Amino acid sequence: RLRREVGRLRAEVRAERRFGEIIARSPEMVRALEMATKVAPHPTSILILGATGTGKELLARLVHSESDRSSGPFVAVNCGAIPEGLLESQFFGYVKGAFSGADADREGLFEAAHGGTLFLDEVSDLSLSAQAKLLRVIQDLAVEPVGGSAARRVDIRIVAATNRGLSGLVERQLFRQDLFYRLSGVDLRVPALRERRADIL
Repeated sequence: RLRREVGRLRAEVRAERRFGEIIARSPEMVRALEMATKVAPHPTSILILGATGTGKELLARLVHSESDRSSGPFVAVNCGAIPEGLLESQFFGYVKGAFSGADADREGLFEAAHGGTLFLDEVSDLSLSAQAKLLRVIQDLAVEPVGGSAARRVDIRIVAATNRGLSGLVERQLFRQDLFYRLSGVDLRVPALRERRADIL
């Protein structure tokens, strides 16, 4: 009985590949996860494509944990949830007295992710003006807090995600082409659950 049980458990382990917090056995998802672990050690930017609820943030966390930045912070932000008027102070921080209510210096999300990974979820929701500011930070690897006069260097890896086709948005001039190329060093597609029914259980 013990031999049969050990054999059954070994078969389950072989059939069910585990990647961090993600459990998958469908070939489509296993391929995506293997690609994520393969590119994780390299410094290139990554764009994760997939419908809402498919696990894009989990995949981003896997990339972070498999990279040489795993001991650094993982900072996740939903770009669509930040009001346009607050985006700059949220992303880049602010200095004391920059505006009414700024009674102390506060670091932004880019500085909070220094030495680690910044995950920009639903990056397609950013306005064109916000995209231009994001592009500048990615190019210069420096942020200037609101009300500040000196740029601060940041060492981060960008992992972005979207549930929309960015190439189509670029064609319609709703997303900057230069930013698209900066974000899509490697594209990872997370298949929807209907495409990987073996993972339902």
